[in-house]
Amino acid sequence: MALPEVGGESEDGEEELDYRFTLANERTFLAWIRTALGLLAGGVAVHALVQPLRLAGFGGVIAVSCLMMALAVALGAFRHWRQVDVAMRLGRPLPGTILVPVLSVGVALVAALACLAVLLS
Repeated sequence: MALPEVGGESEDGEEELDYRFTLANERTFLAWIRTALGLLAGGVAVHALVQPLRLAGFGGVIAVSCLMMALAVALGAFRHWRQVDVAMRLGRPLPGTILVPVLSVGVALVAALACLAVLLS
């Protein structure tokens, strides 16, 4: 059973997007923003909690790494949301994202630093 067509034409004659696609794009954007907020909270928590453990050097590097990743993910999420929106409106293929490999490598580096900090304490 096929889904009914939801798009149509607007008053100015342009074809409107199916709202389900724009909402899916927004949900993806919000998921990336939640990830950025988690990284931000993690960076603040490391900064606040690691200092008493005398891992200040590692704690600072880990905290700044989390905060920089939060910034990169938040900006990348907006850029990707906008690119997908434009591509959908112009009927072009959807663009890929660099966010997944950046986040994967960043989290792996932070985890390695955290492991090193724990082993040296």
